Amino acid sequence: MDKMLLLLFLGLAAEICSGLDNGLARTPPMGWLSWERFRCETDCTTFPDSCISEKLYMAMADKMVELNLKAYGYEYVNIDDCWPAKERDPETGKLVADPDRFPSGISALADYMHARGLKLGIYEDFGVQTCAKYPGSEFYMEIDANTFAEWKVDMVKFDGCNSDPNDSPYGYPTMQFYMNKTGHPMLYSCEWPLYESKKTDYALIRKTCNTWRNSHDVQDTWDSVLSIIDFYGDDNQNFSAYTGPGGWADPDMLVVGDFGLSYYQQKAQFGMWAMFSAPLLMSVDLRTISQEALAILQNRNVIAINQDPLGVPAKRLDLQLPNSISVWTKPLADGSTAVAFYQEGNSGRPTLVSTTLATIGLASGNGYNVTEVFDGKGMGTFKPSSPFKVLVDPNGILLLKAVPM
Repeated sequence: MDKMLLLLFLGLAAEICSGLDNGLARTPPMGWLSWERFRCETDCTTFPDSCISEKLYMAMADKMVELNLKAYGYEYVNIDDCWPAKERDPETGKLVADPDRFPSGISALADYMHARGLKLGIYEDFGVQTCAKYPGSEFYMEIDANTFAEWKVDMVKFDGCNSDPNDSPYGYPTMQFYMNKTGHPMLYSCEWPLYESKKTDYALIRKTCNTWRNSHDVQDTWDSVLSIIDFYGDDNQNFSAYTGPGGWADPDMLVVGDFGLSYYQQKAQFGMWAMFSAPLLMSVDLRTISQEALAILQNRNVIAINQDPLGVPAKRLDLQLPNSISVWTKPLADGSTAVAFYQEGNSGRPTLVSTTLATIGLASGNGYNVTEVFDGKGMGTFKPSSPFKVLVDPNGILLLKAVPM
C-alpha cells in the first residue's frame, strides 16, 4: 500500500469507523446503466447516437419518462467509464467532462435528470486510472467527492481497476468518508469484492457501501448469466447474510432487451435478480427495446418481490431435481414466500417437477395459496404434504408466491 494513502487512512480512521449510514438504498436501487450495451464508444462522428455523450444519457432519460419507467421504480440514469477528459484540470486537479461529448457539463446533465424526476449516477475508479485509462481517483478522492457533490450527482460507481487489491479495505472507506462529508446524499456503489483474491471482509464492505459487485461483469450471453446465478447459489463466505436494507450484493446489470438472451432467458434473469434482492439496472437501448422485453422489465409483481422491504435474498435449496433444476426460496415481509424453480439447462421441452411444499420448506399447517408471479394467475391452495407439480421451461424460471392461509 502507498505510504501516503496509508497515512491518510490512519488519520481518518476514527471518523470513518462510524460507518456509511447515509439513509439511502433502503430497497435495491433501480435504473439504467450504460456499460454493457454501449461500452466505451467515444467516436461520436461514426456513432453519433450511441457514443458515450450527454446526448445518449439525455435520450435514455427521455425514453424513461416516455415509457413511464419511473412509475415502476427505475430512477437512476448512470454514466459509466469514458466520460471524462484524459487529463484533470491543471489548476484545480478536478475531473473535467470531455468537452466535445459533454459540452454542457455534468452539472447541467444532473439538472436535466432532476427536471424529469430522475437521478444521475457517475463513474470513477479507486486506482490511478479507470479501466479504460481515464483519470482515476487515487490521491484525488476528496476533490472528486466534492466535485460530484457540486455537480449534484446522486450515485457514484467506484471501480477498482489499476489499483492494488490490498488497498481496498482502506481506499473504499476513505472515499465513503469524503462523500458523506460533503453533506450531499450520494448512493455509493463499490466494485470492491470483485478484485479481491483473498477472503473478503463483507462486514466492512456492508458498513462502507450501498451496493457491492462481487461477481464478474455480466455479458450479453446465457452462459454469463447462469454463471452469476450459480455464484449466488454457492454463496461463498455467506455473502448473502450481509444483504439487506441500505446495502445490497450486486450481480451486475440486466441484459433484458439486448441481443443474446431468448425470451425465456430474459425472464429467468429478471426473476432471479428479483429473488437476489439485487439492484435492477437495465443496460439496453430504450429507443429500440421490444415490447416483449419492456413488459418483463415493467412486471410489477416481480418488481414487488425485488423491492420487498424485508430485503432478504433467496437461498438455493439442496435438492436433487431433474434437468439441472434448482429451487430457491425468499421470505417476504408480509409472511409469504417467493419460490423460484429455475432450469439452467435446455432439456428440449418443459420439465415436470413433482414435489411437496413441505419439501421446499413451506410447512404451515393450514396450507398455502399459490400464485404464479409473472402472470399473476392463481394455481390453487395446497397443504404442505399435498402433491405439488409444476412445469419448468428450458433455460427458464417458474416464479411463485406462496401465501400461508
